[in-house]
Amino acid sequence: MNKSVVREVVIHASPARIWKAITDKNEMKQWYFDLAEFEPRMGFEFRFDVCHKDKEYIHLCKVTEVIAEKRITYSWRYDGYAGNSFVTFELLPEGTSTRVRLTHSGLETFPENNPDLARGNFEQGWTSLIDDLLKKYVEKVERIES
Repeated sequence: MNKSVVREVVIHASPARIWKAITDKNEMKQWYFDLAEFEPRMGFEFRFDVCHKDKEYIHLCKVTEVIAEKRITYSWRYDGYAGNSFVTFELLPEGTSTRVRLTHSGLETFPENNPDLARGNFEQGWTSLIDDLLKKYVEKVERIES
């Protein structure tokens, strides 16, 4: 059963502007997570912690694919839990805008007995992050920079 979550949003900005927002740790902390380090480089490993319902989840990630200003993929797993998934951001130019397609695949590898790791939670989280926070952040920065 494919439990992938796919979110798409059109953002009024260039792929280069959005690429910076999804790969520069200083920009990522404005809309995503506050990462100690991040580099859009194959093999780069990073981690971050998220508290959900009074439980700490340590995210362990590794960049597995980079095509500058087009696509980045990284693994996404949790310390102490079975399973490994992948997050992919794709940037698809559409005139003066860019369609951002986020795919989080491999969710079916996470333990079914942990409701925190249910597909619905990922849908809700990615919808907020992509449709709301990323879009608002990039379009605000785009207005300031132009």
